[in-house]
This record gives sequence, structure tokens and C-alpha cells, in this order.
Amino acid sequence: MRRYLVLASLLFACAAHAGGGTLRVGSEVLSPGDSATRVIELLGKPSYRGHAKAPSSRSGGKKGAKSSSSSGGEQWQYRQGNRIVTIVLANGKVTSIRDDGR
Repeated sequence: MRRYLVLASLLFACAAHAGGGTLRVGSEVLSPGDSATRVIELLGKPSYRGHAKAPSSRSGGKKGAKSSSSSGGEQWQYRQGNRIVTIVLANGKVTSIRDDGR
């Protein structure tokens, strides 16, 4: 019975880690839906700010169609040791969190 409990706990921990939608900052957690203000409170000013790419439209290059370079929000990058954490924001809210260096 104990073996099953340990296995279930391990699987739950792996599933939570694979989700990757949150970032632990000390004792706090940053999640999608949090405000840009909260990002700055937890991480400070970003090392890099740029435009995030919008999902490409399937226009096939037709005239009058929206360009794929239209704004998809902002991308903020933070260097934390050997890691680069990228926060993507749209309309002042976190839409995704990527930790490149786990």
C-alpha cells in the first residue's frame, strides 16, 4: 500500500512539473492570469522586453488579410543564473511562462 502511495505522489509531482504554467519565486507563485504589476513585484524589471508573436493567420498571403506580425502581446525575459525565464503578457495579464534551463 505504501508503495502505491509513493508512486501516486511521484506521478502527481511529475504532472505538476510538466504543466510548466507556474513559476515559484521564493515562497510566492506566479501563474497565468496574474497581472503585469505582480510580475514586477516578484521579479523586478525585465532584462529584455519585446513583442511576442501572434499566432500566425492562415491567410495564405492574400491581400487585405491580417499580417502574422500583428501584436501578440509582450515578452519579458529574466536571467536567473544559467536560466532564462520568459513571461508572455497580453492586455496586462500573464498568458504563459517558459523556463528555458530547467
